[in-house]
Amino acid sequence: MKLFFTISMVVLSVCYPLAVYFGLQYFSSRYLALLLLTLGIARSLTNETASSAGRWMMVAMLVLLAGWTWLADSDLGLKLYPVLISLNLLLYFGWSLRGPQTVVERLARLQDPELPASAVAYTRQVTKVWCGFFLVNGSIALWTVVDGNDEIWTLYNGLISYLLMGTLMAAELLVRRHVKRTQHG
Repeated sequence: MKLFFTISMVVLSVCYPLAVYFGLQYFSSRYLALLLLTLGIARSLTNETASSAGRWMMVAMLVLLAGWTWLADSDLGLKLYPVLISLNLLLYFGWSLRGPQTVVERLARLQDPELPASAVAYTRQVTKVWCGFFLVNGSIALWTVVDGNDEIWTLYNGLISYLLMGTLMAAELLVRRHVKRTQHG
């Protein structure tokens, strides 16, 4: 059941920009605010990797966005959701740089609990790259909101950002394999 819920959350998150774009054609943004609130709270409360304080901060921000959308009957709060997600991930990855283990190191240790020092240093660099990605992605997502063009907002937040994320993941996998090969001779 947990796997089904996780997959459902991923699918709904990916489809969110399309749901907003098409939903605004037929419904008031007020009703779509309920979609934002439901999706965001479900996603935040089921995120086991985030700290309790981080989850509740995300829920509070989503309640504010949804409340603003409902009261103002404006789509602005709906469109800021991808910006909020990038900001949240930037803070999460960035904050982990302050501790002994980064987010990427914790994920790497799931496959190999005995990471060598060189791998730990590598995971720290990868975490910094992801921080840069989330900063740029969030900035572009914000620009698409400010620009006011619904088609550009939907295209970037519903497709291009995911393609860029997938490209970064694939590139990192290739670099990691190359680094492992060169280190192990």
